[in-house]
Amino acid sequence: VKIGVPENYDGIFPWYLAKLHNLPSNYSDLVLTGDDEGIFGVDAQFLYAIKPLDREKQPSYSLQTFTVEVFVIDKNDNVPTFIEESMRGSVQLGLLKIPFMRVEAVDRDDRNTAHAELRFSMMEQTPRIPSSQMFFIDSITGEVSLTEEASTLDPEMCGRYKLSVMVKDMAGRTNAFFTSGIVTVEVTGNTWASPDPVRLQENLPGPYPIPISQVKWSGSQAAYSLDGEFPEMLFTISREGVIYLNAPLDRETQDQFHISIVVERPDGRQIAKPVELRVMVGDANDNRPTFPQAQYHTVVKELAARTEILTVQAADNDDPKTDNVRIFYRLVGQIPESPRALFRVDRDSGVISVQADSMEGTAPQYTLTITAEDAKLNSSCTVVVTVQDENNNPPVFSQHEYGPFHIPEDAVVGTTVTSVLARDADVRGGDSWQVDYRLESGHEEEVFTLVTDRQTNEVSLILSKVLDFERESEYILVLSAQNQVPLVRGRYGPLSTATVSIYVDDVNEGPVLSQSHYEVTVREGEEPGRVIATIRGYDPDSHPIYSLQGDTKKYFSIGKYSGELKTVQALDREENSTYTMEVIAVDGNSSLSASTLVTVQILDVNDNSPVLVGDYSWKYLCTPRWEDQALVLASRDSDGPQHGGRLNFSLRSDATVRRNWKLTPINTHTNLSLNIPNLPPEVYMVPFTISDSSSPPRSTFINLPCPCNVRGNCKIAAKPLQGMPTIQSTVGLLLGTFAVIIILIVIFVRLSYQNPKEPSKTSQERVPLKISI
Repeated sequence: VKIGVPENYDGIFPWYLAKLHNLPSNYSDLVLTGDDEGIFGVDAQFLYAIKPLDREKQPSYSLQTFTVEVFVIDKNDNVPTFIEESMRGSVQLGLLKIPFMRVEAVDRDDRNTAHAELRFSMMEQTPRIPSSQMFFIDSITGEVSLTEEASTLDPEMCGRYKLSVMVKDMAGRTNAFFTSGIVTVEVTGNTWASPDPVRLQENLPGPYPIPISQVKWSGSQAAYSLDGEFPEMLFTISREGVIYLNAPLDRETQDQFHISIVVERPDGRQIAKPVELRVMVGDANDNRPTFPQAQYHTVVKELAARTEILTVQAADNDDPKTDNVRIFYRLVGQIPESPRALFRVDRDSGVISVQADSMEGTAPQYTLTITAEDAKLNSSCTVVVTVQDENNNPPVFSQHEYGPFHIPEDAVVGTTVTSVLARDADVRGGDSWQVDYRLESGHEEEVFTLVTDRQTNEVSLILSKVLDFERESEYILVLSAQNQVPLVRGRYGPLSTATVSIYVDDVNEGPVLSQSHYEVTVREGEEPGRVIATIRGYDPDSHPIYSLQGDTKKYFSIGKYSGELKTVQALDREENSTYTMEVIAVDGNSSLSASTLVTVQILDVNDNSPVLVGDYSWKYLCTPRWEDQALVLASRDSDGPQHGGRLNFSLRSDATVRRNWKLTPINTHTNLSLNIPNLPPEVYMVPFTISDSSSPPRSTFINLPCPCNVRGNCKIAAKPLQGMPTIQSTVGLLLGTFAVIIILIVIFVRLSYQNPKEPSKTSQERVPLKISI
C-alpha cells in the first residue's frame, strides 16, 4: 500500500491518513519500521499520525507485517540558498561571450516540483565603469559571462567588480522565495596575442616538424587549432600552443601564409577571438628560367646585312627582388653549322641579329639553339630562321635563238607551236622565281599567245589567229623573260631575251574576203544604178565569183566578177532605213567559198516638217501665275535625228507675245508658261514656230489657244468675242476651215502612201493637233 501525505499538517490529531483494507482483522502487535519518533499508529484498520510530517526530515516511512509506504508530499517551505557564501571568479581580457564562472544555489524542497526550480538574475554591477552592463548571468544555469559592452574592460581602470545576484524558486514567480548574494569578479590580463611574423626559407632541409612560433592562453584550460589557406597538415599546433612546420615550402606556389590560431575550451566552445600568425617564405634559386615557347620562327631577307631579326625573352619564377631572376642568353648551336658566326645573341637582352654582310648563298633555313641561364640553372629554346629569297637573279634563256618551227597555214587556233624555258636561280616556287614572258616584237598582229606553266616556268607559244601563207609566210618573234617582282639588284640583259623563228607552210585554200562585214551608206532618193560598195575577195588559185543572198525585194545587184554592189531602185529611209544581205564568194576551181555581211544604211534627207502632237484643248494655265506651272508641248519630225532630232520652239517676234509668254526646252519637250505674274482670265492665242535642226531648217507655224483661269479651281469659261460676227468674217472663217481640211487630207494621203500598214494602236503623241496655219 502506498499513501501520500502532505507535510506540515496543522489540523486535529490524531490525523487519520487512510484505511488499510488488506489489514487482517485479527492483527496484534503491529510493528512499524522507520518510525523512531512514534508518529504512526493503527486503529480499527485506519492508519493515523499524531503530529505533522516533514518531508525534508524524512520523505517516507515503511510499516511491516505487510508493507505500507507513506510518502510525504512537498510544500514550498524552504528558501533557496547559495552553496558558497563567498562567490569569487576571474575573467581574462579578450574572453568571448562564454561563461567564465558559475553561481550555484540549492533548495531543500522537492526537486521534481516547481518548489525547487531555481532562476538566477543580475541585480547590480559595482562599479558601473566603463559600462554598467558588462556581465550577464544565465537565468537557468547560473553561468556568468561577458556582454558586448565588456570589450572595453580594462584592469588598469577597474580590476575588480562586485555583482549583486539573486536566486528565486518557483521558476522565478512572484510568490517565490528568494535569496541574494555578492559575486566578486577579478579582471586579469592575458598573454593571448598575435605572435610576431615569421620568415622561413623555401625548401628547408629539415628534419620536420620544425617549431616556428608559440601562443598561450593564460586563463582556464584551453585547446588550440589552426585555420587558413594552406595544405592540410602543412602547419600544426601542439596542446602547449607550439606551431610546427611539417613540410618544405615553395615560394613560387605561395609566398606567404596567414594562419588563424583558434583557442577553445575542451568542450569545443571558442574562448577568444583568433589571433594571426603571418609566415613569409624566402626565395631560393630553385626555378630555372623558361621560354614561353619551345620554338620560335622568324624570317630574314637574303640581302639583309647586320640586322636584328628576333628577340627572345625567358621568365624566372624566383623572387623578382633577388638576383635569382637575373638571366643571361647564349647561342650554343647552329644547324647547319656553316658558315660560322652567322648569327649572335645579345647576352642581356636576348636580341638575335645577323652578323654577316649578306645571307646570299647561305642555306634556306637555319635552326639556332639559345640558352637562358640564371646563377645556377638554365633552359633552352630553338629559333628557326628562314632566309627569304629576294629577286637578285634575272631569268635567262639557255639559247639565244629557237627554231625555225614549221606550221601549216590551216593549223587550227590553239595549236602549240613550241615551248621554251628561261631558268631563274632564285628559290623555286617563290615570287622571285616566277617568270612572266612577253613578245617584244614580231607580234604586231597578235597571231600568237603565250601560256606559262607556273609549276615549271615553261612558256608555250600558242596560235591565236588563222594563218595566211600568202599574206605572211614567216614570223620572227623576240621573246623576253622577267620576274613578277622587281629586281633588287642588277638588271635584265641580253640573256633574258631570245628569238623564235616560225615558218608558215602553204596550203591550198578558198577565197578570202577582205572584210568580214561591210557597212555602206546611201542617201535616200538617189538615182538607181550607182555603185555603193565593192566587195573585194582574194583567192591565190582562181578569181572568186560573187552572188547576193537575203535581198528579197531585189533593191540591189552585185557584179559577178567585179564584186560591185549597186542600187536597182530609189530608196526611202522612212520606209526602211537599214538593209542587210550576205555576199558569197565562190572559188572558181572548187567548192570552197567565203561570205561576208553587208549592211546598207539609208541616209536621211530633210523632206518632212515638224508637227505639234497631242490634245491641248483641256489644258490651261492659272492666273495669277502658279509657280512651276506650264503646258508641256510635244512635237515630232518624221526625218531622222540629223534633221529632226532636236526640234526648236520659238515665239513670234512680237513684243507683247514675248512679254506675256515663255518657252523653255526640257529634254525632248518644251514647256509653255506665263512670263509675267498675271494676265486677265481669258483664252489667248499663243503664236510660235517649230523648226527642225537641219540646214536650212524646215518649220511649222502654230497658233495655240491657251486658256488662263483664276485661282480656286483655276478653271473658268473663256470670254466671248466682242461684238457680233459680220458676213465677211463668217465667209473668211468658212474658207479658212476648208483650206485646213484640204491640207490635212493631202498630208494623210501622203502618210498613207509612205506607210500603208494600219497602226496597231493610236497614240495621243502621234496625232497632229488641229492648228491654225
